[in-house]
Amino acid sequence: MRIDKLAAAAVVTVALFAVAGCGESGSSGTQQPDAAASGAGCAPVAGDALVVLEDDKHLQTVDNVIPAINAKASSPQLVAALDKVSAALDTPKLIELNKQMDVDRKSPAATAQAFADSVQLTNGIERGPGGKITVGAANFTENEMLANLYVIALKAAGYDASTTTIGNRQLYEPQLERGEIQVVPEYVGTLTEFLNKKANGPDAPAKASSDLDATVTALKELGGKNNLTFGQPSQAADQNAFAVTKAFVDKNQVTTLSEFTEKCSGSATVLGGPPECPTNVFCQLGLEKTYGLKVGSFKSLDVAGPLTKDALRQGTISLGLVLSSDGSLAAG
Repeated sequence: MRIDKLAAAAVVTVALFAVAGCGESGSSGTQQPDAAASGAGCAPVAGDALVVLEDDKHLQTVDNVIPAINAKASSPQLVAALDKVSAALDTPKLIELNKQMDVDRKSPAATAQAFADSVQLTNGIERGPGGKITVGAANFTENEMLANLYVIALKAAGYDASTTTIGNRQLYEPQLERGEIQVVPEYVGTLTEFLNKKANGPDAPAKASSDLDATVTALKELGGKNNLTFGQPSQAADQNAFAVTKAFVDKNQVTTLSEFTEKCSGSATVLGGPPECPTNVFCQLGLEKTYGLKVGSFKSLDVAGPLTKDALRQGTISLGLVLSSDGSLAAG
């Protein structure tokens, strides 16, 4: 399974990789070069700016932002108000909003209000039946900001709306089912698999995929059995991604993972990521199976966190696992 953005308290992300640990590594956390790696590869190139390579063969499952709603609390006007938020966002905008919070240290509430004002979010929102609505948020800034956007839209629709930060999905999802909270900003693929495993066991075949429509259909089916309904998915997504430095792109002329594989399979290429990466189908193993990429060595770091991003910037890894909406990816 992919990284779960909602499972950590101290940091934004934590691994939910249900795999065995990686093979032996040296004291530096770097595995020895892969004997199967062919060609010279592409050595790391230091640089401040990071760039995500396009996942052109769709290795990762979709994780678009979507409003999850307690079915009993839902109304057409409530859903329409939340859909206004979905329509206002895309991944580049989400990256910029995350930068304002995580890099520039602006609060989630202030970031949400400024964005809502800039896109005239509340214009044309139809008033609903009203009543108290509590929007739950996971304990990281992106989700808190999305919850605040939902509140702004719901207040414009005549609801007495407020946010509460609860924690991880294991805590808030049952509360959403019971109606103790009424709305949560969710992520299509991750919630689909959470509900899938909950209903069908930890070894259930995956229902989330790289197909957004098919995954949303599966999510709605699973949610319907748990007193949940959903608004429209946004174009904004927060999913696993692989990044290089802008200097690396300029030197090697790669913009997609297919181009990276064609030019950079080989002994000089260093992949960085969490310890589980080498045996995970959404990390090194997936790069090998989906793209045919062979790297010279793997450096064990963190889960799309500062160690990985610093290793890219300092030129100790060629390619690193990040999250697609990370504020560090904002231009400038």
